[in-house]
Order: sequence, then C-alpha cells, then structure tokens
Amino acid sequence: MENKTEGKKLKDLIGAGLVRGLHYGEYRSLMDQLAREGKTTGLEQSKLYSDFTKLNQQRMKRLDKTVKLEEEVRRKVAEIPNKMTWLVLTESWCGDAAQTIPVINQLALLNPNITLKLILRDENLELMEHFLSNGTRSIPKLLALDAISSEVLWTWGPRPSEARKMANDYQKMHGQLTPEFKEDLQVWYNRNKGKNTVEDLMELLFLE
Repeated sequence: MENKTEGKKLKDLIGAGLVRGLHYGEYRSLMDQLAREGKTTGLEQSKLYSDFTKLNQQRMKRLDKTVKLEEEVRRKVAEIPNKMTWLVLTESWCGDAAQTIPVINQLALLNPNITLKLILRDENLELMEHFLSNGTRSIPKLLALDAISSEVLWTWGPRPSEARKMANDYQKMHGQLTPEFKEDLQVWYNRNKGKNTVEDLMELLFLE
C-alpha cells in the first residue's frame, strides 16, 4: 500500500509539474527578462545569482545559434515512434543548465513526438526530492516521461557523463568544487560543444 501511495504521489507531482511547465521559448523569454531586470529565479535572491543568470542568458543565446547535430543523430531521433515529454528541473542561475538545455532543446525539436517542458526546481522541491543526485538537489535534471501514462522512462543530469566524472574526481581530491574548477568546467563545455550531452541522451534513448 505504501508503494502504491508513493507512486500516486509522484505521479501527482509530475502532473502538476507538466501543467506549470514552460515551453523552451517561454523559458528563454523569462531568462531574457530576468537578465534585463537584474533578477534571478530561485529561493536565493542575490547579486551573485542574478549575475549568473545574466551570463547564462548570453550562453544560451549563443548556443541556440551554434549547436550542430550530426546527420545520423538527426535521422535517428526523427524516427522515434513513441510520444514522450522531457520535463527538466532547472534554475536560471545554473551554469550546467545553460550549457545543456539548448542542446536538449535542439534534440527535442527533431521529432514532434518529443515535448520539452521546463520547471523551476525551487518551486517544485517535493518533486526534486524524488530525483536527487548523490543526495543533492543538483540541476538540471531531465525526466523522460511517457506522454500517455507520465511514467518515468529514464532520467539524465545534472551533467554530461564526462563532466560528471571530472566533478566527481575533483571533489574526491579537494573535498568541494571550487570556483576555479567551475571556470575550468565552463571551458570544457565550450570546447565540447554539446557532443557529450548528445551522446548521453542517444544512449538513454537506446539509439546507439
């Protein structure tokens, strides 16, 4: 009975998230507005986080124009027959989200069977608690849902596999992720150009 109750509760939380979820264009408009007004999403309202939001708005704007997908990836994703929704928990200040969500969006655009929606983590903490990473509320977190049943098919995040290994190795050695590491990580993202994110998602879609 407890498992059924928990399952129903999760389904209700997912359903609520889908109702309030923003389409990508709406989320980008929100980012633009926040950057103009010097604001940020989330529970922590500070100049540091609003500066991150402004920087991330610029990153996403650039990536929207520069992300390139290989022809084989485009073909395989376009052939996916089952309808699904990709629900992403995020916040405007998150550097990992800014570097990966434009890539996720480009993949979703390849197939009308894939609907991308974005919700803010701090407005959906109860849902976030079901999808922790090593006990933390790390974002972005992508939930791939069956479009009919809202069953969770698989999850991804908060970083591409190569970046996740870099972060884990660094944390083991230094105890925490320093500002210097986070700068190095952004350099890695810029050099990788979204390729590792695509590789991860293709593997989860059983297309490799």
